[in-house]
Amino acid sequence: MANQDLPSGAGKVADDYPEVWRAFASLGKACAEAGPLDDRSRRLVKLALAVGGGSEGAVHSHMRRAMDEGIEPEALKQVAMLAIPTLGLPAGVAALTWIEDITDNRR
Repeated sequence: MANQDLPSGAGKVADDYPEVWRAFASLGKACAEAGPLDDRSRRLVKLALAVGGGSEGAVHSHMRRAMDEGIEPEALKQVAMLAIPTLGLPAGVAALTWIEDITDNRR
């Protein structure tokens, strides 16, 4: 992923601290390869983690990548629905709005 494709905050870190960014990217690659999950499953898990962390920016970032990878919007929206019984209705609804920020703009 090129620095210009990153969210603004991450892109600034990548530009200003390239060695830190390379180490971070290497850690991400190692973690992705540490188990048997396929690409689709990893993307859904990462989206769910972003939802659970309450990070709108991370949700948007993982949504853009998920859509580019061909994951269907219904599966992505289900992540928000699964958040409701675990995180609560307000958090699940917030996640759904963040997810729909991307799905609704890609139609």
